[in-house]
Amino acid sequence: MKIAVITGASSGMGKEFIYQLNNQQKFDEIWVIARREDRLNEIRQDMGDFIRPIALDLTKDEAVEEYKALLEKEQPEVAVLVNASGYGKFEAFENLSLSEQLGMIDLNAKALTAMTYVTLPYLKAGSQVYQIASLSSFQPVPYIGVYGATKAYVLSFTRAINAELRHTGIKMMAVCPGWVKTEFFGRAVVDDSVITYYNHVFTAQQVVTRALKDMKKGKDVSICGFDIRAQVLLTKLLPHRLVMKIWLMQQKKK
Repeated sequence: MKIAVITGASSGMGKEFIYQLNNQQKFDEIWVIARREDRLNEIRQDMGDFIRPIALDLTKDEAVEEYKALLEKEQPEVAVLVNASGYGKFEAFENLSLSEQLGMIDLNAKALTAMTYVTLPYLKAGSQVYQIASLSSFQPVPYIGVYGATKAYVLSFTRAINAELRHTGIKMMAVCPGWVKTEFFGRAVVDDSVITYYNHVFTAQQVVTRALKDMKKGKDVSICGFDIRAQVLLTKLLPHRLVMKIWLMQQKKK
């Protein structure tokens, strides 16, 4: 059985991956994973019975074990894995609760690592893994400090494991968008006092379309938008102290 597995599938880029992958490839099933079962069932009603809703909270160890047990039972060929689960909170470090800080680490980094690890035995030559990172992966980001650090982990982890897998035919790529108009903002932005400057906002469709094209080209990092790629280049050339100073000026922080 050939399947795709998509986490964070109930909205945003995860949901967009469902539609675009289904148009690009033929799967026996697409396993859609998120906490909100009602949203997953709506996707199944919209697309058909080949969508398998799997309601899991991936911050919990038992959820990963449940997913692992399902793999062992079904023995599928995982043609595509998309780790799109994640969230951020935009706030000063001292003002955000410890549970929120650790929650970002648990979902953005720990769960992504676990899902990749338990899925790896079911990947074959030609399988593709999309890991959702961020423009924040390339620099320290004050007022999004923990979120940015988790995404830096995703970028480093993805590129390293992709290099390890170079002889297997399995491709792994970090998707590193800038601002994307999704439900992410509803959870991330407490108010407009922390983040006030948004230079370019993309749609999930634009980011996913670019990611699918970059995977075909064999890239290990996908960045949507010329201006965002230029910004990444600058973060590599300029001292990060200066990059952070510019960021703080943009956000009107002293």
